[in-house]
Amino acid sequence: MKISAKMKEPLDLRWSRALPGVPSSVTVSRDPAGRYFVSLLCEEDVAAHRLTDKVAAGDLGLSTFLTFADQRPSIEPPKFLAEMLHRVRRVSQALSRKAKGSKNQDKAGRRLARLHARVADARKDFLHKLSTQLIRENQAVFMEDLCIKGLMRTNLARSIGDAAWGELLRQLACKAKWYGRTYWQADRYFASSRTCHACGFKLRALPLSVRGWTCPECGEIHDRDKNAAKNILAAGLIATATAGRAVS
Repeated sequence: MKISAKMKEPLDLRWSRALPGVPSSVTVSRDPAGRYFVSLLCEEDVAAHRLTDKVAAGDLGLSTFLTFADQRPSIEPPKFLAEMLHRVRRVSQALSRKAKGSKNQDKAGRRLARLHARVADARKDFLHKLSTQLIRENQAVFMEDLCIKGLMRTNLARSIGDAAWGELLRQLACKAKWYGRTYWQADRYFASSRTCHACGFKLRALPLSVRGWTCPECGEIHDRDKNAAKNILAAGLIATATAGRAVS
């Protein structure tokens, strides 16, 4: 299949998947890197996943991307942009030295766009695989609600943007709805990190630099992220049971 509407040469298409039906519309787009994409709108009935007794609850972070409440190993932050930052800076500097409106400027701009596209594609692939795995393996997924816009105004903005927490939460919510899973987010002001999961004691403050603490009430020793994940799990089980969607 080739598409040549208002183009100098027809496009050779590489199919990412088989079409589930007859498309009702076709959209052709091109990104700043010069790549063409063809989106076909089709209607499809998505089958729900089989029931399972597994539940996942996680705490998002920068030193550890995702920490689970159970014994599952934590997921380390991939740092897509950080690993390519030296190349991005070098190409950006080369672009700034080109004459405005010249062909060399266009070429340098295209090289920079390809680098950003490479970073974005790697991040998107990672997030889709992770969200699909969580939804497929668990009947319910509980996460925290973060004020990402506020965090992006801090000195951690680049790392937070590279982690793409908001995109992961969005994908989890959409895929849970598609496949008949339960997805729940803790309230933004839920003190998951500074509440003892063993006895419920709540600290008045817990700076981000403190990665572990001991409960003065019961003596339980907490890892900050692990403790937060366990509190999110407990709160999620209570919330889903209250809403009539109890999971074991």
